[in-house]
Amino acid sequence: MFCCLRTCLNGNVHKPSVSVSRVKEPEIHLDASHMGADVILLSNYLRITGTGGALATAPLVQSKSYFEAKIQQRGNWSIGLATRRTDLSRKQGGTDRESWCLCSDNLTRHNNEEYEPVRKQPVPPNNSLFNESTAPGLIGIEDLNEDILLTTGSLEALDNNLTNGLCHDSSNIADEGDVIGVAFDHIELNFYLNGNNLEVPFRNIKASTLFPVIYVGNGAIIDIILDNFLYPIPAGFERIMLEQSLL
Repeated sequence: MFCCLRTCLNGNVHKPSVSVSRVKEPEIHLDASHMGADVILLSNYLRITGTGGALATAPLVQSKSYFEAKIQQRGNWSIGLATRRTDLSRKQGGTDRESWCLCSDNLTRHNNEEYEPVRKQPVPPNNSLFNESTAPGLIGIEDLNEDILLTTGSLEALDNNLTNGLCHDSSNIADEGDVIGVAFDHIELNFYLNGNNLEVPFRNIKASTLFPVIYVGNGAIIDIILDNFLYPIPAGFERIMLEQSLL
């Protein structure tokens, strides 16, 4: 009897199961299976750093799609659209026929062609350029435990920029904390800076399946924002939806 009881206690008693709480993976995110070899994806695949590019997991199949990218740390970056044939080993987009991007050096690129510089945007009213309490940092998306782990000018030039209402230096269209919006309606691809249309569209993009893409290098850290946008969506546009949700 005691032998039987010992056997039951040693092998046949069920232990209570322990549930492990994990953050749910977002429905659409940056794609670890379509990224450069030196790319690092953080924050549940919504943050990119390292060197190279990464596509999103879902293509733009609806008639009018919109997403945003927030610059968490400066460096080289390119934001836009690409096919799965683009070269994701590069730290800059628009260098082949398969990508259309706005780049951190104030240019739009496609097929290794550089287009005219993006016009600078005026400083919004009451914007404080030197308020340390509002200085942007690595905020917005919390890193997870399983995540793996970058102007010169005279005072006179700075004063002229402030007088003329310019908020960015000559080498970068956007700075840390700024948000790039991307809107595509299968006719035009438009870019926005903090809600303002930069008026540098790509037209008549000839590609059957396009994905959001972000390239980084030289220490850049970028967050892709696919819902709960930080700026108003252009009229008629929506967040990217999966194909089955359109049916």
